[in-house]
This record gives sequence, C-alpha cells and structure tokens, in this order.
Amino acid sequence: MHAPVITTLVKGVPTPEHLARVQSTLPANGTAPLKIAIVAPPYFDVPPAAYGGIEAVLADLSNALVDLGHRVTVIGAGRDGTKARFWQVWERAVPERLGEPGPEIIYATLTRRVVENLAAAGEVDVVHDHTFAGPLNAPAYDALGLPTIATVHGPVDSELRGYYQTLDRDLSLVGISQRQRSLAPELNWIGVVHNGLRPADWPFQREKKDYALFLGRFNADKGAHTAVLAAHEAGLPLILAGKCAEPAEKRYYAEQVEPLLGPNDQMIGIADATLKRELLANARCLLFPVQWEEPFGMVMIEAMVCGTPVVALRGGAVPEVVEHGVSGFICEDPAELPAALRAASELDPAECREQVVRRFSDQRMAVGYVQAYRAALVERRRPRTAGRNGRSAVRAGRLTTAGER
Repeated sequence: MHAPVITTLVKGVPTPEHLARVQSTLPANGTAPLKIAIVAPPYFDVPPAAYGGIEAVLADLSNALVDLGHRVTVIGAGRDGTKARFWQVWERAVPERLGEPGPEIIYATLTRRVVENLAAAGEVDVVHDHTFAGPLNAPAYDALGLPTIATVHGPVDSELRGYYQTLDRDLSLVGISQRQRSLAPELNWIGVVHNGLRPADWPFQREKKDYALFLGRFNADKGAHTAVLAAHEAGLPLILAGKCAEPAEKRYYAEQVEPLLGPNDQMIGIADATLKRELLANARCLLFPVQWEEPFGMVMIEAMVCGTPVVALRGGAVPEVVEHGVSGFICEDPAELPAALRAASELDPAECREQVVRRFSDQRMAVGYVQAYRAALVERRRPRTAGRNGRSAVRAGRLTTAGER
C-alpha cells in the first residue's frame, strides 16, 4: 500500500511530486531574500479579532518581512490574514483548548510535516517557531539543514528555563527584552528583538477623555486591583478591559477586583480590535501596575502609539519600553501611582507616538529578526560539539542498573 501523496504545498500552490529534499545554499550573511517558515500558535487567528498578543505581533512581522522582499510562509490555524503565504493546519483556531497539552502536541506533529514538505520543495531556509511544543522539532529540522529560531514570549521561569536548557544548541532563542534575556544568560540566545507594530494601523489622538484604562489579563500579576485603588486615589474613573475567561481569572476578578469598583468605573471584558483602539486613543493614560517580571508588555506600545502615556510600576521590561517623563511615568511603589496619574496629562501625546515609530515599529522588528535568522544560519554551519566547552550542557537524567534500583 502506497503512502498518500501530499498534493498541496501551500494552499492554492501545487507541489511538484518530483522534488527531492533540498538543503538551502543561501549565503547566511548575505543580502539575498530569505525563505522563512513562521509557525504560529493554533489558538487565535493571525491577526486576532480580539485577544491574541502573539498573533498580533506575528501578523505585523509577517507583513513587514514580505515588504522587505522575503518569502514568508505562515503555518497556522484558522483564517489567512497576512500578506504571506499561508499553510492552514487546522480549519479554525481553537481558543477553547488554550492550556491543554493535547492540541499543543498534535499541532507540533502536524507543523513538522508541513516544514518537511516545504524543505522538500526548497521553500524554506529557516524555521521561526512561536509555539510551546514546536521547538521539540528542532533536531528534525536540523537534519533537514534548517536552523530553528524560537521567540520566547513568556517569562523564563524555572520550568521553562529547564526546557530551553535541555534543547540547548538545537534551538536558537530570541528574547523580547534585554531584561528577559538577563534572567537566564546561559540559554542559547541569538539576539533580542523588541516586539513591534505597524503605526499606520493605530489612531493618534491628542485630546483625551477623563478616564484611566487598565487593559490586560485579569490575574494578580497584571495588577488590576492595584489599578483600581490608584485610579480612585487620583480621582479618575477607570475602565477595565481584558481577558477574564478562565476559572482562575474569574475568581481573581470576583474576589479582588469587583469589590473595589465604584459607580464611575466600568468593566468591559475583552475588547475587539476596533474598541481596543478607541479605548487606548481616548484614555488619559494606560495604567500598567505589573507585579511580576513582565517580558515585554505589548499594550504599553499600543497605548503610546495612540498618543497615550503609560503609568507603570517598575517591573521586568517596563524601563526598556517607557521613557520616564516622556512617554509615561515609572513608579517604584504603588503609593506613587496616583500622583503619576494626575501628571500624565502634562506629557506630549505626539512624543509618545514618536517613541513607538522610532523604536518599536514593525519594520524595525522585521530587520531585527532578519539579523537573527542570518546569525542562526551562520551558527548552524559551525562545527558542533556535544555541548558548550565540549561537554554535555544539561544533565537530563541518570541511567541506573537493576541492582541500583
């Protein structure tokens, strides 16, 4: 019995059946266009209709890479929403399965087959994976002659740190802030690229309304309870918007946020792309009272590009994003937040937007990733050892004999 023939490489593009596996001969440090496979998570469309920070970044990155002349294939679930070619692994995104291990593992297996077929057709030079389980495919991609880049979108805590330590040189990591990278310096980082967005897609508004905005997931790390207390102390109404769907999020909101709300406060829940822009553009400021090592904080640049300053607690990457006294205020203690909220109206909305245009644009992000891709191609062509300094880099376990058990 013959194996089934895969007749479609990319939706709408026939795959020649005679093509054998081809390894890239592209100059690693040249200027020739790259063929890039971007593996998106399966939980939200790219771009997302509402919630989905990673997917929003991937949409802008894919479009910017295409604009720079590179050949990009987005591998994902749901609808085709970018300028890149699109390989649809699943017909729809599965937000209801977020957090379950099953879809993550199945999806990683399916995306591996996609990359193998792209490689067979000579249609990929580098794989850029944004999923959790996907990096486990890196050794298989290496056997195809392809380096794998993974963007670390979350905090490098003890569990995730061990995961990336185990993968070691099989995988090149890109951080989204210098602070994130500094917390795990031993990992195989190949660079840091700040998240970006396309400024033209975001409205600018100089005149603001008299409310503060909290926009984020509802858990203690994001500090919605602190935002309510600070806004009340400053005498400002507060609008809260964000994801509050999982049991832990609902419990946190019901127990620690809702009892604090006053008659002038408003809870919206998840805001779609249109409402999100309206809320950000009209707010006097964005309140970002994080209580954890924030890896980046995409909502901060979304606010700034709308001309809205950020009032934040110092945490994680906040000092890399917000220029104190220019695009917002960075507070050392929650007690400082009310005064900063009152002072936010003195900051120049045009300068807030300019910070994003200059430092966090989609084009700047794309250029940074192209540098990372080329560095990974160079790195892959260097002789390999068992680990750094010729040793195995990670003690992954210990083999025992029957007599030792």
